Amino acid sequence: MSFQLSVLNKQFINGEWRQGKSQTLLQNINPFNEDILAEVNGATLEDIDEAYQASAKAKLEWDRVNPYKKRDILEKAVAIIDSHEEEIVQLIIAELGGTRLKAAFEIGLVKNMIKEAATYPLRMEGKILPSTEDHKENRLYRVPAGVVGVISPFNFPFFLSMKSVAPALGAGCGVVLKPHEDSMVTGGTLIGKIFEEAGVPKGLLNVVLCDIKEIGDGFVEHPIPRIISFTGSTTVGSYIGQVAVKNFKKPLLELGGNSAFIVMEDADIDYAVNAATFSRFTHQGQICMSANRILVQKSIYPTFMNKFKEKVAALKVGDPSDPETVIGPVINKRQASTLEDLIHTGIQEGAEPILLGEISGNLVAPTILTNVTPEMTVAQKELFGPVVCIMTFDTEEDAINIANNTQLGLSGALHTANVERGVEMAKRIHTGMIHVNDVTINDEPIVAFGGEKQSGLGRLNGDWSLDEFTTMKWISVNYSQRQLPY
Repeated sequence: MSFQLSVLNKQFINGEWRQGKSQTLLQNINPFNEDILAEVNGATLEDIDEAYQASAKAKLEWDRVNPYKKRDILEKAVAIIDSHEEEIVQLIIAELGGTRLKAAFEIGLVKNMIKEAATYPLRMEGKILPSTEDHKENRLYRVPAGVVGVISPFNFPFFLSMKSVAPALGAGCGVVLKPHEDSMVTGGTLIGKIFEEAGVPKGLLNVVLCDIKEIGDGFVEHPIPRIISFTGSTTVGSYIGQVAVKNFKKPLLELGGNSAFIVMEDADIDYAVNAATFSRFTHQGQICMSANRILVQKSIYPTFMNKFKEKVAALKVGDPSDPETVIGPVINKRQASTLEDLIHTGIQEGAEPILLGEISGNLVAPTILTNVTPEMTVAQKELFGPVVCIMTFDTEEDAINIANNTQLGLSGALHTANVERGVEMAKRIHTGMIHVNDVTINDEPIVAFGGEKQSGLGRLNGDWSLDEFTTMKWISVNYSQRQLPY
């Protein structure tokens, strides 16, 4: 068994590794040196139909597998990852420009997610409820929702694909996975290979690699999937959600963020500096939970900024395969160009760059923008890269108002010596998740994860994923004969 690109550079449909039927050639490009790692013929609508049909058929077989056997298969997937961890690290470095630190972090998240999903087959509990009618019993059965279509992004693709794939399989569903075109292996075929080796039924999990311009809405509109799980931008997520609902499918949407990192005057400044740096610059800032806006109380602003600038300026930028590198490349030239435009826009609107990072190819060195006001473009848009806004505030109320001045509401962090004050402030910030004296980047396998406002719909992890990927079926039993009016 090998996890090399040459093995994984194919479609995985109905248990077979093959080329897609499209003439469109998809290229897998290393974002650091821009080498072409691999090429694959894209999937067509016919390929997607075959994948969904195979998954629906294989789900019937999965229904008959003993729950303890299902658990064993999912646990075996973890063992497979353990035995191939270095190969997976190399794939993350090559395909995503992720550093070794990022790769280890992502793989750890993946293993914990699968371990949690492995418990689902033994948690498919139902209920027996009383009836208003004599001699009647109401039974509620928790059953798999059906086939799930998963669309994943390029930033943490191994984890953000697995975040839906593993729980869906654990809950008894079939899955068709469409990874982002910039992360076809780490977000797609790698996962197919892991579960193939673990022993899921042929066709239960399929991976389609395709050009969205060719397939259009076909992945979402297909009649088989009951749920569409999408992770990505708010703009695309809004469209996918509308298409899903129009076709009577449940959308699960994990979308963009504009997280505020609040530093109160009584905070441990050194710790806050370290936590803010991690919250913004991990994986080049390409994380939906990254701290886009750092809010610092005015009384400590000079001290915080001196230390923060010194810390960020020392971060090594370069080859992600170098263990000393903290900031590798962003995913592609389009992303680098977007960041460059946002920086220039911010400066034109009055922001002051106290650290202005050089942009060379896909390498974007850190930029710190100060004198940022809440209405500026850089304060309102998600900065998906190593660029951060610094804002100041006078009072607790000011900090809350600035934090809430966004259409997004995914994550956040708040640093203070007074934990209970921090919690009370956190309750008033309109976000799905916020962390007191911690980083903005948090994801734990048994804790509800999801956003408010335009940051998404639904909650994943733990009991919440089990609820999302199952449905309750009511079967009543009348042990007598009901008296009918006619």
